[in-house]
Amino acid sequence: MKRNLYESLVNWKDAPNRKPLILQGARQVGKTWLMKAFGKNEFEHVVYLNFEGSERLQSLFVPDFDIKRILSIIEIEANRKIQPDKTLLIFDEIQEAEKGLTALKYFCEQVPEYYIVAAGSLLGVSIQKNTAFPVGKVDFLRMYPMSFYEFLENMGQSLLKEHLEAENWQVIDVFHDKLVELLRLYYFIGGMPEAVDSYIQRGDLREVRAVQENILIGYENDFAKYAPIETVPKIRLVWHTLISQLAKENRKFMYGQIKKGARAKEFETAINWLSDAGMVLKVSLVEKPMIPINAYADMDVFKLFLLDIGLLCALAKIDPRILLEKNNILMEFKGALTEQFVAQQLKIAHELYYWTASHATAEIDFLIQSQNGIIPIEVKAEENLKSKSLKVFVEKYKPDVAIRTSMSPFRAQDWMTNVPLYGVSTIGAGLFAAR
Repeated sequence: MKRNLYESLVNWKDAPNRKPLILQGARQVGKTWLMKAFGKNEFEHVVYLNFEGSERLQSLFVPDFDIKRILSIIEIEANRKIQPDKTLLIFDEIQEAEKGLTALKYFCEQVPEYYIVAAGSLLGVSIQKNTAFPVGKVDFLRMYPMSFYEFLENMGQSLLKEHLEAENWQVIDVFHDKLVELLRLYYFIGGMPEAVDSYIQRGDLREVRAVQENILIGYENDFAKYAPIETVPKIRLVWHTLISQLAKENRKFMYGQIKKGARAKEFETAINWLSDAGMVLKVSLVEKPMIPINAYADMDVFKLFLLDIGLLCALAKIDPRILLEKNNILMEFKGALTEQFVAQQLKIAHELYYWTASHATAEIDFLIQSQNGIIPIEVKAEENLKSKSLKVFVEKYKPDVAIRTSMSPFRAQDWMTNVPLYGVSTIGAGLFAAR
């Protein structure tokens, strides 16, 4: 499978001030595969250590941080001499090794010539609770499910992807219907690599759904394995209310939908755990759409999306025919799926926020900060080209760039641009020049 993050790993390898790298991301987004593929292609040797399956390795860093001792044990474990300039060291499931994250500091300070990539399930949670985290001694990359562009490339549509990235809209418009069909397919399959690979290999959507359901089961098992025991029931309640939260016309997260009388104080730890684990995407309200945008965010008011649209369809038990046959039965939830898709694509490169006018007279689904300032993005599920909220926002704040995204082809107007949903990844990438 081809992943865009591969080039970032190559850039990390070539950087003169390289530090040990932590690859973050939710379970099953492809971290292990990417690290191994990178090692195989870019190094003469790879030493792969999985700390989850070995009690001996889990205690590797306990006695001390003597790097010479640690490297000797690793060499014996791998039955291979480690050559700093030719070997990639992969520390997988590093959160299972006591003091494993702290040890990265000593690799950075004492043997910076070694190439080390570390990853793990729910590593974001481990980092949050690890008081001896090596601040300033590690580099970070974050991995998400496959974007729609990555999906296209792995589906054998690399030329279409290249034209999308280059914004060759006259060429793209010829293939609009084909891209819409592929987009609907992506809505069901999503971007989890195992689900995508299953479809590529056998083309069976029932098998894709079985893969997604197994991933969801694995996530729920992680609640009990990694979360504080007193928080687990609350995490489950939040997790299972995501569908009802998104089914509302107003997708602001409402604690009262978890259970009657629920309050933020009771569930904020559970929500933060899911966010740190990478299982949900949190989009906070912005009161003033100004730079820096995070300075004006209200972190107590937010929308929650799942990490992947395919998993959302599986959690909601949506039949593929409803999506692929352009069925109208979804009604309001079709808008939720579309917002989920846009959030998932934009989150790879941007922090996301949303905006509402006073008295909720208008709402902008997403705001991002880019080199062109604050970009408002209004999301339409189909070809509805009414943009009342976007018009209100543009008249009030006069942004240089305003975007509506829908199932309609590309269209530039004097005050806003309609970007087809299959092209949302170009938004904010510096490709839309300020007018």
